[in-house]
Amino acid sequence: MTTPCIICVAITGSLPRKADNPAVPVTITEQVESTHAAFEAGATIAHCHVRNEDETPSSDPDKFAALKEGLEKHCPGIIVQLSTGGRSGAGQARGGMLPLVPDMASLSVGSNNFPTRVYENPPDLVDWLAAEMVTHGVKPEIEAFDLSHILKAHEMWKKGQITDLPYVQFVMGVKNAMPADREVFDYYIKTVHRLFGANAPWCAAGIGPNQIVLNDWAVSSGGHARTGLEDNVRLDKSTLAPSNAALVRRVVDLCAKYERPVATAAQARKILGLRAAA
Repeated sequence: MTTPCIICVAITGSLPRKADNPAVPVTITEQVESTHAAFEAGATIAHCHVRNEDETPSSDPDKFAALKEGLEKHCPGIIVQLSTGGRSGAGQARGGMLPLVPDMASLSVGSNNFPTRVYENPPDLVDWLAAEMVTHGVKPEIEAFDLSHILKAHEMWKKGQITDLPYVQFVMGVKNAMPADREVFDYYIKTVHRLFGANAPWCAAGIGPNQIVLNDWAVSSGGHARTGLEDNVRLDKSTLAPSNAALVRRVVDLCAKYERPVATAAQARKILGLRAAA
């Protein structure tokens, strides 16, 4: 298997706090520094959220602009992927950063249960976010918390609401949503290939202790892998991850195990059909 593996690092998210792990980067400076180390370790996509000074999540476009500028300066060629997730804002505020024209943005196309709430993605908001991404030339990453989300992405693609070949990420291990189930995982792959073609790229993310499990499944199955402190703050049950870079290095080790090269930023852009870095 020689397809280079794209490693995405989800650097901070909306939930983990420094009380959970002091390595969680909160300020723009901390996020840039943490991402730079992860980039040096092998990550080529930075999945980005921003926070307020009290560590609460934000959807402030100015904060996203500062983070994007810092990442592009200090991590040349890295793919900047901004989150439009529902923990950071409500309604169209979730897409207020899309005019910044990041390389990519996350797009959840359906609702599902989360640990303590319903993760709401109503159809009118999904349609609006997708239209904004088309307007600004931003490639969506489809966050598939359920099989129906893959099928919905296909429907949107056929209707022209998603213009590029969809890049689907399987998210497994969220409490009350899809667990890390290998048979379901394999069926997700089969579904992506049936709907989007045998060469369609896909990614997988596992939450908490499922992170390394999904990393292994994705790398060994020819997909791409997401890691980072947003999804998991530990190396194992008793050891906190010292950095995002440490979690990236675990995926790099898996790539070596399964004889897959780690994708460079340029290779990742080619695989995903993205424009060349400025």
